[in-house]
Amino acid sequence: MVVDDHPMWRDAVARDLREHGYDVVATASSVREAVDRAKATSPDLVLMDMNLPDGNGTDATTAIRAVFDDVKILVLSASSERTDVLDAVRAGASGYLLKSAGAEELLTAVHDTAQGRAVFTPELAGLVLAELRGREREESPDPTAVLTPRETEVLRMVAKGLASKQIATRLGLSHRTVDNHIASTLRKLQLGNRVELTRFALENGLD
Repeated sequence: MVVDDHPMWRDAVARDLREHGYDVVATASSVREAVDRAKATSPDLVLMDMNLPDGNGTDATTAIRAVFDDVKILVLSASSERTDVLDAVRAGASGYLLKSAGAEELLTAVHDTAQGRAVFTPELAGLVLAELRGREREESPDPTAVLTPRETEVLRMVAKGLASKQIATRLGLSHRTVDNHIASTLRKLQLGNRVELTRFALENGLD
């Protein structure tokens, strides 16, 4: 389905797609039309403009994906504004292509999107990657959050290769107390031994 409020552009894109073997099941010029026609035709892929008379491509993307969570949506817009790009990605767009792209680039983008690949105009790719990495960091819980400050301190020393007796001396603790902290840390992190514990510490910047 092709969604764009400019009839000449919308019809030209639909025509190019048909000429290259794609079945264009519908076209739409507004958020309301896009949602209604998506429900009626169940498209596999939607080419979505960002600026629509009754809203924007983000609104339409959110509404369509609420009904069809597996539909692929490729934004095709004249806007390269950071907020537009990131809002589209957050709404579930599979890619974002500027209208300055040539016909061959558009067809390649449609093909790649249909195959499940993320497609972004080169100058926007870095922006999107940074956003996704930031989102991953926000969504990934800190695996060390379950540890007490003392357990974290002991873990850092284990990562440096110190034995329990050396750790006990440095921290002014008994050998048994250090071993208890290590055992508790292994249990909380669901690790099997000091080797795995050391690897965990290194991977999480606790060395």
